[in-house]
Amino acid sequence: MNITPDYLTKVSIELLQTAGVGLKEAGLVAETLVTAELRGVPTHGINLLPAVFDRIAAGQMEVPTKLKVISDEQAATHIDGGNGFGQTAAAEGMQRSIEKARSFGIGFSLIRNTNNVGLLAYYSMMAAKAGTIGICACNGAASMAPWGGAEPFFGTNPFSLAAPAGSGNPVVLDMSTTVVARGKIRRAERLKEQIPLGWALDAGGAPTKDPIAAMQGTLMPLGEYKGYGMAFFIDLICGLLSGSSYSRAVRTFHQPEGPTGVGVMTIAIDISRFMPLGNFSKLIDEHIRTIRGSVKAKGQNRIYLPGEIEAELESLNITRGVAVDAPVVKAIDDLLEKRGLSMRLKDGEVRV
Repeated sequence: MNITPDYLTKVSIELLQTAGVGLKEAGLVAETLVTAELRGVPTHGINLLPAVFDRIAAGQMEVPTKLKVISDEQAATHIDGGNGFGQTAAAEGMQRSIEKARSFGIGFSLIRNTNNVGLLAYYSMMAAKAGTIGICACNGAASMAPWGGAEPFFGTNPFSLAAPAGSGNPVVLDMSTTVVARGKIRRAERLKEQIPLGWALDAGGAPTKDPIAAMQGTLMPLGEYKGYGMAFFIDLICGLLSGSSYSRAVRTFHQPEGPTGVGVMTIAIDISRFMPLGNFSKLIDEHIRTIRGSVKAKGQNRIYLPGEIEAELESLNITRGVAVDAPVVKAIDDLLEKRGLSMRLKDGEVRV
């Protein structure tokens, strides 16, 4: 079922408001979820809404979000997320980082005590759209063993970087430190599909194609020990240094087992401190043309930039609508009925 992005946004806002979330915050959260859908990352999209309501009902998430600034000195800001929406906390952190970068050349924010932030590229692109280079990272529930181990210890601990790209869309990297994000395992489980070998190990440490066994085991780190090392330091900064939970103490967002304790880092770098933004734009445009014109591998007719596939998919999905998996459609429509709303996802279906 292909749903118009405007309708997905409307449904998300209406649902969130039934839980006592204000219109402004509901709009921000909805925008992050639908942006993920548009960019082909449904694991960070509207399928998160049922988990939000489960957590609220269990008294394990505070809405509306009440952020608290712990310290705000020169280029650094420290924020307590109040166990509210991770999207609200991360957006505030990045906005403050951008403002700090204007004053000091760089802005750095650490956030403790928050929840799933969704699509990290949303926040790094905030910085890129403001003419700065953006970096965002967070830790997560244990799903990856240290290199050589078989016990989940670190999260997928994703990170994202984005920079303005002259005349085109920002260049954007958004990736986990595991071979795949855990959401892809969950999606395969929902759709009753197998996963490729190399994504995960079962609880006994053996490679598996079964997403259920993978959820009970560990994900494989990206680049073997390299992904483990990256996850270690993201957890150190976002969790341990921020005063948030870290390693095995971080709880999953998808089951109401207690406050997640996610920690987040946002950084913005003011390009104009190093060269005029116009010069940077000209240089990166030329850099991109050189990359595109370089020798291509056999059988390849195009070289993509980081984030370019997602940007093109976003543009396409704005017109044709977002393809939403049947299990997610059912879960959202069940939630709409439970919350006393008459709208259903099919009401926003794109008619071809």
